[in-house]
Amino acid sequence: MTNLALGPSWLDPDHLINTYGLWGVLLIVFAESGLLIGFFLPGDSLLFTTGLLVATGTLHQPLALVAAAIAVAAVAGEQVGYLFGRKVGPSLFRRPDSRLFKMENIEKAHAFFEHHGPKAIVMACFVPIVRTFTPIVAGVSRMNYRTFLTFNLIGGTLWGAGVTLLGYWLGQIEFVHKNIEAMLVLVVLISVVPIGIEYLRSRRKAGKGAEAGQQGASAAGVRADGQAPAEHESLSAPRGGRHRAQKR
Repeated sequence: MTNLALGPSWLDPDHLINTYGLWGVLLIVFAESGLLIGFFLPGDSLLFTTGLLVATGTLHQPLALVAAAIAVAAVAGEQVGYLFGRKVGPSLFRRPDSRLFKMENIEKAHAFFEHHGPKAIVMACFVPIVRTFTPIVAGVSRMNYRTFLTFNLIGGTLWGAGVTLLGYWLGQIEFVHKNIEAMLVLVVLISVVPIGIEYLRSRRKAGKGAEAGQQGASAAGVRADGQAPAEHESLSAPRGGRHRAQKR
């Protein structure tokens, strides 16, 4: 398979799989699913390529074993992320930025979790970067563990096994073999679509909030102008009454 240069060569899915085999895939999936240092690792493209290589016979393990092992690695990684967030707690949000840690990533995951609730655990599995930090935020938020475990099992299985099976199925189509680079680019693009959608939503919501604030300020100014004459009349009326009383 031709290497796909979407980043450093050592992050290329084909290179990683051919070099480290299934165990390397499982370790990467585990780290990318819940460890702070794993957010930059390949996810969707790695699973898709794994399925393709199983279909072509490059990986000799049975498909069922590969899909099940990847699902277990994804669930286990999220479990570690949840326990880490629960242990560290709010102090995580006061941690300074570094080369591998950006507070912006935590804040995005927190906003995603707050917006979607428990189902965010499932949805986040299909969103790069957010996938890494959402379990941690769930732990920080003290989400009920049984609830987290339920959605964690669903999301980890759907993502880990599902994307791998998709790669295996498409790997049996001749068109995919002839256009493997384009297919992997498509997988990467599809994986970042949710991020783009959330970004546009947040921009639209921020714009509406600013517009509402301006309208509120304008309305307050109109009310203030409307009240000024009434106050003037109420203050001037008693003075007129006192003046007439003095003339009498």
